[in-house]
Amino acid sequence: MAERFEEESGLESSTVGVFRSAKVVKGGKNFTFEALVASGDHRGSLGLGYAKAKEVPAAVEKATKDARKHMVTINLNGGTIPHEVMGRFGASRIKLVPARPGTGVKAGRFVRPLLELVGIRDVLTKAYGSTNKKNLCKATMAALESLRTREMIESNRGVTLS
Repeated sequence: MAERFEEESGLESSTVGVFRSAKVVKGGKNFTFEALVASGDHRGSLGLGYAKAKEVPAAVEKATKDARKHMVTINLNGGTIPHEVMGRFGASRIKLVPARPGTGVKAGRFVRPLLELVGIRDVLTKAYGSTNKKNLCKATMAALESLRTREMIESNRGVTLS
């Protein structure tokens, strides 16, 4: 269901999920649509956007703009991540483990687009707790944002690591 489209700026967007919600009124039900979109450049930048609208294309468009607005830089180690990390959001937890080259992205349907759009080619993942799409994506973002390279840790601590 993850539909992808690329723009002229080098950013690629992927629709992670589209949700329908209803408000019950006197005349029946009023439906609105919500979209969850990930946007990345395959070189370490990633954004996650969420928006609502009366129609699906409008919700996806607004979510794409939101994802662009909330872009963050992720610290990568080649085609994988520098170290094992755990991300949490709500009742969802996700564990990301670095993998050897050639392993591929071993991830679920909602986590995979985020990892591929940021530029990770080799990683293992495991989801714990709730597997809610929105919370899993936000937990993945939290995990990726908490990654640190060896150089960053050395400069922050003022020591050299062996």
